[in-house]
Formats: sequence, C-alpha cells, structure tokens
Amino acid sequence: MKALILAAGYATRLYPLTRDFPKPLLKVGKKAIIDYIAEKIDKLDAVDEIIVITNDKFFPQFEKWAQALSSPKKIKVLNDLTKSVDDRRGAIGDISFAIDKEAIADDILVIAGDNLFDLDLGGFIRFAQNKKAFSIGIYDINDRDAAKKYGVVKVDKENKIIDFQEKPEAPESSLVATCLYYFPQEKLGLIREYLKAKGNQKDATGFYIDWLSKRDSVYGFLFTGHWYDIGHHDFYNQAKKLFS
Repeated sequence: MKALILAAGYATRLYPLTRDFPKPLLKVGKKAIIDYIAEKIDKLDAVDEIIVITNDKFFPQFEKWAQALSSPKKIKVLNDLTKSVDDRRGAIGDISFAIDKEAIADDILVIAGDNLFDLDLGGFIRFAQNKKAFSIGIYDINDRDAAKKYGVVKVDKENKIIDFQEKPEAPESSLVATCLYYFPQEKLGLIREYLKAKGNQKDATGFYIDWLSKRDSVYGFLFTGHWYDIGHHDFYNQAKKLFS
C-alpha cells in the first residue's frame, strides 16, 4: 500500500504565515503538522512508501523535510509542477498525477497534509480492507452550523454512505467527511474517469466522493478523538493549544 499526503495547496486563508511557507510544515507544539501524519503512517505495516505531493513553489522545502525525517518507510516527494493558485491541479488532480507518475498499482491511503488528529489509522485500514471497498474517515463535529463548511455524510446501518453533500446550506447532520481515504487498487481507474467528465470539480475531494458514492459502494469509518482541518487561523490556534 502507498500513502499519499496531499501538500500542493497554497493556503491563502492562512496568509501571511503561508505566503512563502507550506501549511503542512507549520509547527504545532514541537513538530510540524506533517510529522504527526508521518508518525501515524509509520505504524502501519501495510504501507511500504509515503509519497508527498507538493507544488513547484514548496518542493525544495519538502525535500529538505524528507531528508531530515527519520522513518522506517521509503519517502518520496513529488513536484506536481504547478507554480500558483491559478494553475493548481486540485486534490483529485494531484492524486491522479501521483498515480500516473509513480505507476502506482497498489491500494492507496490518502491523507490531506493539513489534517491534524490523534486518531488511530490502524482501525481505519482494517475496516477498509474488511469491506474491500472505497472507505473514508468521517467525524462528528457536533455542530450543524459548522458542518456547512464541510462535506456532510449520511450512512446506513452497514456504514455505507447513502448521501453526501458538499458544504450544504442546511446540513441534516453534523457528521462530516475528513480528507482521509482508502482507494482499492483495482478501482483507481475511476479517478481518471471522474477527471475526464466535463464539469467535475478537481479541487475539493468531497465532489469526487459524492460522484463515486452514486456509482460504487463507499463506506464511512467513524473516528473519535480530536481532529482539526487547519483551514484558517482559528483552527490553527486551537490545534496549537491542544497539541502543545
């Protein structure tokens, strides 16, 4: 299994902190956000390589990070060749780029490089492998108003996703999708199919999950503990207080 860490965004909502510095390398406590992610992946026996996908602007900084990282896994940093917000590939575009560039023919675990959590990934992987299907991490933020900023999901008794709405105006629940995905190797081609279709959004991964759930089985694994999507200064400051 390959683990893909998405780190090609430009994080304009966190300016000036991220004007010339990548968000996943911001410190929370004594470690960078991406260090917490890498440490959790290190504990997964099924993963043999970590691939960080970044852009041309921040590629040198991630290369330096990878060289200094002590990990039992093989680490590779990919430059998606984009140089600004205007020409970015988007999250789904970057996943597809990595699959093609590295000729990946394994199951993949995808994690956003700005997701900070104290959740155990082992349970998620076991869940996904038992289902033998697309799986995503879901989390109850217990605030329907706040859920408007996320992809809101509804699951049945088997934890299969039966409804997905990206940033709805009136969320039916506070159960949201995190940017944590398991994609089976035999179905990676669906990503290319999604990107070929006209009108499909390339950036927010939620749009792909919505599209996918209408064509195939997608399951949600409910996480507990703390989870932060470091999208703006408030969440970053909250995370620093907790994880410090």
